Amino acid sequence: MLSVALVILSATVVLGIALGLLYLRGGTRPPWMVGVLHGLFGTAGIATLILALRGPPRGLLNGVASFGAIAAVLACVALVAGLGVVTLARWSGCGVGLMIAVHGSLAITAYVLLIAYVALG
Repeated sequence: MLSVALVILSATVVLGIALGLLYLRGGTRPPWMVGVLHGLFGTAGIATLILALRGPPRGLLNGVASFGAIAAVLACVALVAGLGVVTLARWSGCGVGLMIAVHGSLAITAYVLLIAYVALG
């Protein structure tokens, strides 16, 4: 189950990179369907991760036992920040870049912790 969460969140990361590159390139807005898929994959990945964390403890010997829970919390906060990106882009347009940076930073941190948890746990 943990590997399924990693695969889903890896697809989410790829979509997020594509959205970030489209935003940095400027011009037109990224296709809304890519953003919707990014959000759906992210939500599904977080839900799968939370379900996987209910299993037996892992990573106690390597000191990464809490990485899974921390990754889940950070991913949830990144999800909320992602909703903030959508809200800002839709209503004000001001501060979208900063919110994207916050969202990306939280998501990348969560993803790296999850990779360490899976690899060392």
